[in-house]
Amino acid sequence: MTNIERFLQMVKESDNIVFFGGAGVSTESGIPDFRSVDGLYNQKYDYPPETILSHSFYINNTEEFYRFYRDKMLCLDAKPNITHKKLAELEAAGKLAAVITQNIDGLHQAAGSKRVLELHGSVHRNYCRRCGKEFDARHVLESDTKIPRCDACGGELKPDVVLYEEGLDQKTLEDALFYIRHADMLIIGGTSLAVYPAAGLIHDYHGDKLVLINKSATPMDGRADLVIQAGLGEVFGRVEV
Repeated sequence: MTNIERFLQMVKESDNIVFFGGAGVSTESGIPDFRSVDGLYNQKYDYPPETILSHSFYINNTEEFYRFYRDKMLCLDAKPNITHKKLAELEAAGKLAAVITQNIDGLHQAAGSKRVLELHGSVHRNYCRRCGKEFDARHVLESDTKIPRCDACGGELKPDVVLYEEGLDQKTLEDALFYIRHADMLIIGGTSLAVYPAAGLIHDYHGDKLVLINKSATPMDGRADLVIQAGLGEVFGRVEV
C-alpha cells in the first residue's frame, strides 16, 4: 500500500478530521509563497518580505508597505483549487470538522468551507484606523491613492491580517486548539511548520492519525504517523467523498 493509499484509508475511517494548512495550499491556485524569494522580487524591493510585512514597517513606511501588499498579497482573481474543493466536500459530508489556515486569501470560503479558522486574518477585511469603517480587498487594490483611505473620514486603512510583531487573535487560537484536541485525524498540508505560535498547535493533537503532506521535509516529520512528500493537489485529487 502506498502512502497516498494509506492516507485515503485513514480519511475513509475518520469522521472528525481537522485540516491545518499553509501557503502550499494556495500555490496551486497561482498565489505565490512570498518566502520563496525570486530574482524579480530582489530587483523591486529594498527589504525582505518579513520586514515589509511587520507592524513597525506598516506604521513607519505605510506607502512602501502598500506597494508590496498590493503587488504580492492581493491575488483577487485566484480561484480555489482541488484541495480547497475536496476539503469543502469533506466538511459537507460531515467528515471534516474545521479548516485551520495560515493563509489570508479567503479561498477556503470561496470553495464552500463553512468552518474556517484564519490564524493570520484575511485580505478581504480592511478597516479604517480612525473611524473603524470596513472595506473589502477590491477597494484597497483599486484605491487611487498610494495609501488606501476611508471614503467617510479620510483615515488610513489597515488590512485585518496579522503582521509580524502582532499577536494572533486569542479566540481564533483557542478555537483552533479545541478542534485539534478533539480531532480523530489531523492533516497538516503545505506548511514548513516554521511560523510560531501557529506551528506549535500540532503539539495538542494526541491521536494516532497525524499526517504531514508537504513537498519538502518539516521539523515535525518524526512525530507524524504518515509523511507524504508531494503536492497537495496530487494527494487530494484522489480523495473520493
